[in-house]
Amino acid sequence: MRILLFTSGTTGNAKGVCLSQRNICSNILSTYGIVKVKRSDLFFSILPLHHTYECTLGFLLPIYSGASIAYCDGLKYIVKNINEYHPSVILCVPLLLENIHKNIVKSMNKSLPEKYQKQNENPYYELPFVVKKVVKSKVKNSLGGRLRVFIVGAASVNPNISKDFRALGLNTLQGYGLTECSPLVAGNTDFFVKDDSAGLPIPNVTYKIDKPNDEGVGEIIVKGPNVMFGYYNNEEETKKVLKDGWFYTGDLGKIDDNGYLYITGRCKSVIVTKNGKNIYPEEVEYYLNDSPLISESLVLGIHKENDDETYINAQILPNMEAITEYLKGSVPTKEEIKKIISDVVSSVNSKLPNYKHIKNFIIRDKEFEKTTTQKIKRYGNNISEGNNK
Repeated sequence: MRILLFTSGTTGNAKGVCLSQRNICSNILSTYGIVKVKRSDLFFSILPLHHTYECTLGFLLPIYSGASIAYCDGLKYIVKNINEYHPSVILCVPLLLENIHKNIVKSMNKSLPEKYQKQNENPYYELPFVVKKVVKSKVKNSLGGRLRVFIVGAASVNPNISKDFRALGLNTLQGYGLTECSPLVAGNTDFFVKDDSAGLPIPNVTYKIDKPNDEGVGEIIVKGPNVMFGYYNNEEETKKVLKDGWFYTGDLGKIDDNGYLYITGRCKSVIVTKNGKNIYPEEVEYYLNDSPLISESLVLGIHKENDDETYINAQILPNMEAITEYLKGSVPTKEEIKKIISDVVSSVNSKLPNYKHIKNFIIRDKEFEKTTTQKIKRYGNNISEGNNK
């Protein structure tokens, strides 16, 4: 063991992960073979270095490749720093990418002639060719002028956002990894990209689905030189996840015919109905968060007294800025917010089978408690606050 790192803990207490030099180096070499990193590249570092995602891919990989790194002065200085340092590669989490995307769309709609503007929607695809070139150039300049790729991890990103950035000449590569795997397991690459997937296995790493159901969904298990020794001073938890050379990730997913991996949720967060049907809260959250009127959401299964059925409950943080724009600038009342969010929930329910429908929702007035990589914690205050409302 040479590195001891703690997991971010979205579903429970953080555990110490024991990694070796070989674990980390194998991950660097595998990644270097599938993502082009040039000596002239400048990485922009935003995330904490005590996470394997940033440590391996945002720190050690560029140093191995002969590239340079510029460090962010703090979250409120991101835009200022980007224009100071002119990075070519940005490692980020989906939340940051979504915020950049939202600001770009907003800026486009403000600066374009009125006939091209669209409320809360990306107008780029319907612009004339000449105007597209001007917009593309302005967007690139607003991000320092040299940016060529976003590398996104820690959670899944909306595939429409990846598609929009690619149309603007900015590649977006999504991957899947865990602290226990140093961290990268799969990723989209310079050669193979599917925006709605986590990509293909990196070189020297194998994954498969354990006990898949009728839809092909099961627990993702991983084997390779990047897999940890075990959890620090925790033999019981180590035995649960390391079996016969395979690491049991606790994540649910499926693999398509071409080997692309799709993450559907966490084993611990899956909701099972009385009829034995599985509901992946992340899927319902994806549809909710796709609305510009919602900032973020948390979907849980709840039980009512004297009823053994499980009901889908959502906690929703509204996007007050978007709602105010939607109401043509007037400050929304509580009743108006509830009506607007209720309409969004109805729209989401219309896209899902009946057993996945949101039966009840709570409107939050403050953000969810998150990990340092901006993933919403599925325990503690987030759940108790929702139950108390």
